Amino acid sequence: MHNKIKGRKLGRTASHKKALLRNLANQLFEHKEIKTTTAKAKEARSYVERLITYAKKGDVHHRRLAFAFLRNKQIINTLFDEIAPVYSDRQGGYTRVVKLGRRSGDAAPISLLQLVDFEKLGESAKKKTDKKKDKTPEKKTDERISDKDKPVKAVKEEVVKEPEKKIEEVDEKVEKEELIESEVKEETKPIQEETGEQSEETEEEKDKDKKE
Repeated sequence: MHNKIKGRKLGRTASHKKALLRNLANQLFEHKEIKTTTAKAKEARSYVERLITYAKKGDVHHRRLAFAFLRNKQIINTLFDEIAPVYSDRQGGYTRVVKLGRRSGDAAPISLLQLVDFEKLGESAKKKTDKKKDKTPEKKTDERISDKDKPVKAVKEEVVKEPEKKIEEVDEKVEKEELIESEVKEETKPIQEETGEQSEETEEEKDKDKKE
């Protein structure tokens, strides 16, 4: 029986539990907050706070001890260079567990594990509300509306405007045809004059022949 023994088994073997806590610590140092079950959050908190005390000391020995658990060079650099200086004046209490209720499905208690002074809860909530505002569909004003949706006055106006539009189109066609005819006439005028002169010359020649 698991009585009066420190820690939680979490339903895993020792190696599986160690790998789980390593992943939780890496994700917490990377994202500054993670959402998981309450038991996992409370178990990971003790490991995370020990790693932050290693980072506050900052020497090579404690850097190697932290790397032996995390096994991620990038996370080690963020832990020692970014996170540890923030807690230089704080003596413990680097994390916070915020209970969020129960998970739908298995009703497991869910909590938010945060690094103190790195809270993103307010920012994430604001971002979610902003996204919801952006996603709200705006009323689209479509130009193509069926006659049933239009009011009676609008339909009458369109019925009146349609014959006017047709008359305007007919007038435009007539004007274009008149312009074309005028251009054709102007082009044919010199040809007609030339043909008239030639016909007069031929008549004069015939008259001369008859006289002779």
